[in-house]
Amino acid sequence: MNNKLPISVVMIARNEANRLPRSLGSVAAWAAEIIVVINDCTDDTAAVARSYGAKVTEHAFANVRDQKAFAIGLATQPWIFGLDADEEVSAELREEIEAFFADLPAEVNGVSFSRRLWFLNRWIRHGEVYPDRVLRLGRRGSVKVGGVPEHDKWSADGKVIYFRNDLFHYSFDSIAAQVDKINFFTRYFVQRSGGKKFSVPETMIRAGWRFARAYFLRLGFLDGFPGFYLAVFAGFATFVRYSSLYEREVTGTGTR
Repeated sequence: MNNKLPISVVMIARNEANRLPRSLGSVAAWAAEIIVVINDCTDDTAAVARSYGAKVTEHAFANVRDQKAFAIGLATQPWIFGLDADEEVSAELREEIEAFFADLPAEVNGVSFSRRLWFLNRWIRHGEVYPDRVLRLGRRGSVKVGGVPEHDKWSADGKVIYFRNDLFHYSFDSIAAQVDKINFFTRYFVQRSGGKKFSVPETMIRAGWRFARAYFLRLGFLDGFPGFYLAVFAGFATFVRYSSLYEREVTGTGTR
């Protein structure tokens, strides 16, 4: 414990037993505390987490943002590191974290870095998914969790710096798993849309813009076919979200 950094790694998880060895295995050797908040698991998530020294707490799930805020509230170390089950701290990022704590700047309260996505058997380095900069390391008491219910966004009071190295992100095991997420995010979009009306021009323009921005402006074409697929997916997901406004208007229900 004396050689470990004064960091509480916090994670929320449901049925992530297969992913935890990679994610928790990347922090167990150097983080002083690991906290995993679980809900409604039907696999060995709790047991696997405990095998890496994690403190496991069961907590009813309302949404991603609030569940992560609850997990942060359990942290006891001076610094908090947010890690998802589908992420891994790269060796280079770990070295940068260790160097940071070896000469800890008193004025810094938060650290952000990029996430690098592994998709279709290659690292994605362009498009809308890279650099996916996130603040995930901050002083306890300074870190705040905001964002929207389905997607948290951290902030920190005071100075925030940017690390050069990446957090690895294994978001989707397959195309099918990625497509399944469309309904999840569309549901929240429709709920927040209020009285917004469906518009064919807006739907087409927004979908086309998402593709063009990802593939051309953000150089997604440099990632080969996976880059092309991700740009098409971004446009299609946008098309589904805005088309769901039409569904709500004609059926009165929208995405379920």
